Amino acid sequence: LCQYIVMQKRRIFIAINLPENIRTNLTNYQKSWPELPAKWTKQENIHITLVFLGYISDEEIPDIYKVVEEVVSKYSPFDIDLFKICYGPIDKKPPRMVWALGQENKELSSLKKDLDQRLEVSENRGFRPHLTLARIRKWDWQRIEPEERPEINQDINLSFPVNSIEIMESKLKKGGPEYQELSSFNLVQE
Repeated sequence: LCQYIVMQKRRIFIAINLPENIRTNLTNYQKSWPELPAKWTKQENIHITLVFLGYISDEEIPDIYKVVEEVVSKYSPFDIDLFKICYGPIDKKPPRMVWALGQENKELSSLKKDLDQRLEVSENRGFRPHLTLARIRKWDWQRIEPEERPEINQDINLSFPVNSIEIMESKLKKGGPEYQELSSFNLVQE
């Protein structure tokens, strides 16, 4: 008789969580397109994903904490400027999401690159800072006549400081994902 040990796997990602006032502001923009066939992101779930690690065993998580702590210790706080709400990904047709786009940022790009290298994650697409505000329901979208589809191209001007990076767990639930912060790592103050 063989015994199997079931290893607990958790869905893990590294993120920048936003200040509550920025989340509230973005949630208010969601109300601008009530006719859009989409599942809107809950206010408490709005974040910027830096690295999606996927399903990770409990045994691997301490190593991830260590790597993130080492990488983050090399960076000072910086700001992220959000400038537009539009369909995303930018180069995909039909659109799959509604995004709030952030300006390209040297510190953020460098931090992401360091995390990717140290965690041995390779993404085939370039990194563009963004927040997912909604996921479009594909079948409902296709039933709307093209000329009836809402235009989403809203200029915004929101800025917030990034003082920490969080390791998050995503639990997939019937009502949508629930995110739990596992650990937070402060950027080094100069």
